Amino acid sequence: MAAEDVFSVLKKHVVIPVIAIDSVEAALPLADALIAGGLPVAEITFRTAAAAAVITKLAKERPELVLGAGTILTRDNLKAAVEAGARFGVAPGLNPDIVAEASRMGLPFMPGVVTPSEVEKALSLGCRLLKFFPAEASGGLAMIKAMSGPYAHTGVKFMPTGGVTVANLADYLSSDMIACLGGTWIASKEAIGGKRWEQIRDNCVAAAKIASAARGK
Repeated sequence: MAAEDVFSVLKKHVVIPVIAIDSVEAALPLADALIAGGLPVAEITFRTAAAAAVITKLAKERPELVLGAGTILTRDNLKAAVEAGARFGVAPGLNPDIVAEASRMGLPFMPGVVTPSEVEKALSLGCRLLKFFPAEASGGLAMIKAMSGPYAHTGVKFMPTGGVTVANLADYLSSDMIACLGGTWIASKEAIGGKRWEQIRDNCVAAAKIASAARGK
């Protein structure tokens, strides 16, 4: 899937569940909860040893779920993500070597930024959809609005992640600089560990409802 197509899916669903999952056995019920809740998209982070196996299982058994690999820090992470079937990659920071390697491998990629210098570096590398991380700790929506002045005309858009919650979701979506958001609250490690699938489904429904109202859909 081309980068434009993948990123269009992310923009369509607006809220992207960001998930750290320890158990491959939990993968399918988790996916079913996301799909039932109206958010058939997820970023599975490489913060756990199970990440690649989870992506592999879901790519094969729940192909309707648009899967990304998060916390991509190394070439090995990139290789594992592509081999597992991830359709996009996300990093917390901006590593030009990783961006270039992702491009070479054909993996749509979203590096992380928090400063104007990092935005400009990302733009020079051909990236237009950027993760803004850690969002709240780095100034949140106010910082993104401040950066919109010199950069909005470039077509750059952001995916804030880190401190984004159901409480501030609508505020973030008030800015057209926000393409989508990463939400760790949708499916927390505690909820997954406790097999609280209905709660995860309901979190998806609530987030999708707020996003729809904020974006006038």
